Amino acid sequence: MPLDAVKIKDLHFSYPGKTPTYQLTIPEWRVVKGDRIFLKGASGSGKSTLLNLLSGILVATHGVIEILGQDLCMLSARQRDRFRAAHIGIVFQQFNLVPYLSVYDNIRLAAYFGRKKQTGLDLIVKRLFTVLDLDDTLIARQAAGLSVGQQQRVAIARALVNAPEILIVDEPTSALDNDLRDAFMKILLDICSIHQSTLIFVSHDAALTHYFHTIVNLSEISQT
Repeated sequence: MPLDAVKIKDLHFSYPGKTPTYQLTIPEWRVVKGDRIFLKGASGSGKSTLLNLLSGILVATHGVIEILGQDLCMLSARQRDRFRAAHIGIVFQQFNLVPYLSVYDNIRLAAYFGRKKQTGLDLIVKRLFTVLDLDDTLIARQAAGLSVGQQQRVAIARALVNAPEILIVDEPTSALDNDLRDAFMKILLDICSIHQSTLIFVSHDAALTHYFHTIVNLSEISQT
């Protein structure tokens, strides 16, 4: 029987202090290890909220969220941070690079939080640069000085430096034209294959669905 990367049971989440109170309820959802999930839904339907719950940034009000067999609700905030750094890679829509740090230091910081041994890190970064078609001369450049496409690929390298079992990607192609978008998808999926990572990908762009094994509409697994 295939192992689960994600297992949700009786999940309920609400933001405190909001009027009306926003709620996300998912009775049950499972993601098999190695699957590629395209998660879609209307604006405001809770896609980003779900990603934040899966990564442990938010904590469920009720229910179980198991990631790689670990119930995130049973961990402290610090333990969730450590678990996320070690097992989950995240590519944000805005990339969230530290602008004043060099490309290398942005990646090294992720390795540090993931408790990756710094020995051999240079080789890992070099391999990621090769796969992502990034010029070695960029490694010392400040992140703020990169093009959008370069920032995106550095953000992927940062997300992958710890060889995460799960990769969460949130609207990464919204600022890219069609050619760059398709190049990005090829690189992303090639790297997921290399690392055998489970991919959960959120986008409004229906043209990308052919890249994925499984298409999930949030409205089909959630209740309002």
